[in-house]
Amino acid sequence: MKKHIVKKPFRVAVEGNVGSGKSTLIKYFEKFKEVETNPEPIETWRDLNGHNLLQLTYSDPHRWNFAFQHNVQLSRLNLQSKTTNKDIQMFERSLQNNRYCFVEMAHDKGLLSSPEYGVMCQWYEYIETNVDIGLDLIVYLRSLPDIVHTRMQRRNRPEERTVKLDYLIDLHEYYEKWLMEKFFNLPCSLLVIDVNKDLSDNQLVDIYKTYENRILGKIPVL
Repeated sequence: MKKHIVKKPFRVAVEGNVGSGKSTLIKYFEKFKEVETNPEPIETWRDLNGHNLLQLTYSDPHRWNFAFQHNVQLSRLNLQSKTTNKDIQMFERSLQNNRYCFVEMAHDKGLLSSPEYGVMCQWYEYIETNVDIGLDLIVYLRSLPDIVHTRMQRRNRPEERTVKLDYLIDLHEYYEKWLMEKFFNLPCSLLVIDVNKDLSDNQLVDIYKTYENRILGKIPVL
């Protein structure tokens, strides 16, 4: 009996600060028949047995960050480990991002205690060792915090109304450490797209079109 071989898709993680244009990029690539797009599983975070963990974490991060990080890690694992018949899988943020950006920041800011941080790191190491969560390309939408703060205010998501500019500044710093200063080894290619202007969705799409073949893996990213 012939064994069926499942072809591994080209995996792309779209990364960037709040309001950097990740959702717009994901929506643009929805129309490509070879691409499976995976937006951030925000509804999972908004409704955990009737509890809005996203809102709870924004309103009282010291109390809820540990539970929220667990929920985020599980929901991202569900997306990043699933099989597909598409040639390309695209994710709005990744497990790697959660570990090396959000968990690091939460620990450094005192939102995760050292034991809680240790638990999160051990869980991630177990996942990385036992599950194929590997990425082929990270697309980093790079923009300064004051620019994304303006965009965030314009879209006016309920949970984000309490998000301060200081938080976006901190998050930008950890993205830069992870991707640009490479404090942690990147196991894949990195494409940095400059979106450091107050751009409309249409203007963002025009930028994404110029990088289309690189994002789809048709042209290597050096």
